[in-house]
Amino acid sequence: METQEIFKVLANETRLHILQWLKEPEVHFPPQDVDPRSVGVCVSSIQKKTELAQSTVSHYLSMLEATGLVISTRQGQSTYYRRNQEACSHFASVVASEL
Repeated sequence: METQEIFKVLANETRLHILQWLKEPEVHFPPQDVDPRSVGVCVSSIQKKTELAQSTVSHYLSMLEATGLVISTRQGQSTYYRRNQEACSHFASVVASEL
């Protein structure tokens, strides 16, 4: 994903907050049946925190996933999202070296 596209996705305050919250999911979301660091946070938990429609949150998460900044995992009927720290670190290093 191009750096410019990542900037576009992160220009939305809610998408940026989601990525920030996923950095420390145990701090920002209620306990779950799965490990939020290795599996992720359920879409419904993210939706409740944002107070936006589920369809909007799902769209935002798919945009973040398209950039590679988050990874989704499906378990049963639920989808979980976790931060892709490697991609976030790479993006940060690109920004630091190019700006």
